Amino acid sequence: MSPTVVVLGSVLGAVLLLAVAGGWLKAVLVVVTVTGASMEPALRSGDRVIVRRTLGRRVRRGQIVMFRLPEQARPAAGTHPDLPPAEPVRGGRRLDDRFLLKRAVAVPGDAVPDRVDPALRRQAGTPVPENRLVVLGDNAPASFDSRNFGFVASDLVLGVVLRPVPGAVRER
Repeated sequence: MSPTVVVLGSVLGAVLLLAVAGGWLKAVLVVVTVTGASMEPALRSGDRVIVRRTLGRRVRRGQIVMFRLPEQARPAAGTHPDLPPAEPVRGGRRLDDRFLLKRAVAVPGDAVPDRVDPALRRQAGTPVPENRLVVLGDNAPASFDSRNFGFVASDLVLGVVLRPVPGAVRER
């Protein structure tokens, strides 16, 4: 076999390997931009963070999770500072159908904290049910979280925040 064929085969193999690895990374990692003040001071509006898709893994207490707000929990758009204003539907999808970032303060088996009034007042002290989370924003006055809508179902969780994007500059 000629050296050219060996080199060409090696290059094509490396390109294929990079393409597969890149596809895998895109399936597992997502970069999102934080909007709103609900997670200050840990995350500020404009911060970019890397989110690892949970892919069936359990969320641990203290992790910041990215999840879709349950349809029945949606207030009128724009009525809370943590939510976007109402926007039209495009391509069959509402533009305000976005994910939220909040800290998981209780996971299945943990006691429901008493600071989640009013939504979970009656469940305070009881175990968080299987496949449910209690989530709170770090900046309570600016956060729309389990105090407002109760438990978050695990199947609504996209992933957990791993870290800020390296080299991203925070605006202060």
